[in-house]
Amino acid sequence: MDIPIKKKRFTTSRIIMLVGGVLLLSLIIFTIISSSGGSKLNVDTERITISEVKQGVFQENIPVNGIVLPITTIYLDAVEGGRVEEKFVEDGAVMKAGDPILRLSNTDLELSLVNQETAVYNLLTQMQIQQNAARQNTINRLNQLTDVENSLIEAKRIYELNKRLFDEKAVGKQELLESENNYNYQKERMKLAEEVVKQDSMASRQELDQAESSYNRTRNALDLMRKKVGDLVVRAPVDGQLTSLDAEIGQSKTKGERLGQIDVLSGFKVRADIDEHYISRIYNGQSGSFTFKNETYTLVIKKVYTQVTNGRFQVDMHFEGDVPEGIRRGQTLQIRLALSQEKEALLLAKGGFFQKTGGNWVFKVSEDGKSAYKQEIRLGSQNTEYYEVLEGLQPGDKVVTSGYDNFGDIQELILN
Repeated sequence: MDIPIKKKRFTTSRIIMLVGGVLLLSLIIFTIISSSGGSKLNVDTERITISEVKQGVFQENIPVNGIVLPITTIYLDAVEGGRVEEKFVEDGAVMKAGDPILRLSNTDLELSLVNQETAVYNLLTQMQIQQNAARQNTINRLNQLTDVENSLIEAKRIYELNKRLFDEKAVGKQELLESENNYNYQKERMKLAEEVVKQDSMASRQELDQAESSYNRTRNALDLMRKKVGDLVVRAPVDGQLTSLDAEIGQSKTKGERLGQIDVLSGFKVRADIDEHYISRIYNGQSGSFTFKNETYTLVIKKVYTQVTNGRFQVDMHFEGDVPEGIRRGQTLQIRLALSQEKEALLLAKGGFFQKTGGNWVFKVSEDGKSAYKQEIRLGSQNTEYYEVLEGLQPGDKVVTSGYDNFGDIQELILN
């Protein structure tokens, strides 16, 4: 008689398949939970920075780099081209106004000066000859006038005498008419002689004025030529320090070429580079500050250069109040440039978290300090130390402000 064999419900293969399915299901659930962002991460508090949100005075500012420059810089350009013949001083020398720096030679210019001087002397000689001729001509005209005047006086005397004698029947009418005609003739001659002298005087004066004008123009041209030759000796225009001198003996310099500069040592200014993003918010009178030897000093913008180069523009800033003792030309300063007035605001310390979150959220520490979770926030302006918090945080809240690059998509930090 056959005995029925009872079939086993859980075979070894089924158990293995069931365990495998459970493990696979667990893996899928773990993956889903991980992808949903509900993961946690243990973090050592010594490796992160936790900052407290606080209420305080806020002023928007930006960090800029500034270079210390002399208050005034005057550039030295070659007014006339030439060859460097002599250097009187070296780069870095302290100069007084008018001190010679170097001497150039220019034979063409010097030859032009000689020709101009010769022309002036020739013109002066011609003018003297004209003056002498005009003077002699005037003398001759005056002599003629004197002779005519004398003839008029004599003709008048004879006419008046004959007139009396004719009344006394001593002379005939013919003699009276002759003396009268001669008298009238001499009067006309006198008028003509006076007009000739007058016209001659005017002509002489006009010729003399023209000669003097021509002489003065030529003399001015000579003075200008002498000045151009004098400019071959380059001199310091003001008191100051000679810097950036670029000239060696025997070197040729063209007209207008930069030779160096004079830095006025009466004070300093700071030239700062600023990102073009802020160009519409920068204006004269804006202030900034920097720290030098543990002291804070204030700078004020005096000039804005609106030309943008490589995404940046420049401003000149002057010291307000005392100038730091020991500051030197070319020194770099770290300046906090104010963009707004001071105001009360909620402040969050700056940190590396902003690069990851863009200021849209932070890890806020729980009240018991054992964990930190994501908190959406909204930030406003910023300065070199703080962000202005507009929404999402309250005074006294603690926030992880160090970088979030190692956290990935973790939703909660477990603080150890």
